Amino acid sequence: QVQLVESGGGLVQPGGSLSLSCAASGSIFSISATGWYRQAPGKQRELVAAITSDGNTNYADSMKGRFTISSDNALNTVYLQMNNLKPEDTAVYYCFMTGYNNYTSTFDSWGQGTQVTVSS
Repeated sequence: QVQLVESGGGLVQPGGSLSLSCAASGSIFSISATGWYRQAPGKQRELVAAITSDGNTNYADSMKGRFTISSDNALNTVYLQMNNLKPEDTAVYYCFMTGYNNYTSTFDSWGQGTQVTVSS
């Protein structure tokens, strides 16, 4: 089993910044991809950003230029730097991670979520 624990959410004013992190623990042989989704009240969960093991990144259009995803595979941790936050960024942010427990067994894990609120 692989467990993910997010940290770094909170309340920030519009235009402010927050940094999220997500640390994985458990049986991890390798990570294939990791990243963040978010879900606002009354809305579907949407992709924020993702990064693959070879460093390729993918961002939702509304986050490009404001959010930066990075990962530290040695620490099994993924980060999300969020700048110029807007009220519409208010949501619960969930990290995810996929990879291998060993040569043949894969995992697909989600964190519990961390609340980000952008408000004056």
